[in-house]
Amino acid sequence: MAISQAMCSSFKKELLEAKHNFLASGGNSFKLALYTSSASLGASTTAYTSSNEASGTNYTATGAALTNIDPSNDGTTGITDFSNLTFSTVTITARGALIYNDTNADRAVCVLDFGGDKTATAGDFTITFPTANASNAIIRIA
Repeated sequence: MAISQAMCSSFKKELLEAKHNFLASGGNSFKLALYTSSASLGASTTAYTSSNEASGTNYTATGAALTNIDPSNDGTTGITDFSNLTFSTVTITARGALIYNDTNADRAVCVLDFGGDKTATAGDFTITFPTANASNAIIRIA
């Protein structure tokens, strides 16, 4: 089993079917769930799964809600982003995460690979999203 960083293939198709709306106001609700190193997530992931989701003190199964930032263009690249997300006062170990559309059938958006286990012990576990530009935005279409 492995976690491979990827934009989910199903997400790419679903964008063309208008199944995801990233507007900050009136858009879909997206969530981020944390997973252990036993999870099998990657480009072929199609939806949220509870299989090998991380568990721990003050972490709720299905993860936490993300705050959308309106899509924009950086040059000829369309980008969107989320505000950083903090799981407060948690005791947890996670190897990766799944961003998914909580409004629309828990459809998978992308898989994040942390590159190794990350741990918080009675502290904050923060997901810091990269700079929202054509080279780094978490979701970008060139």
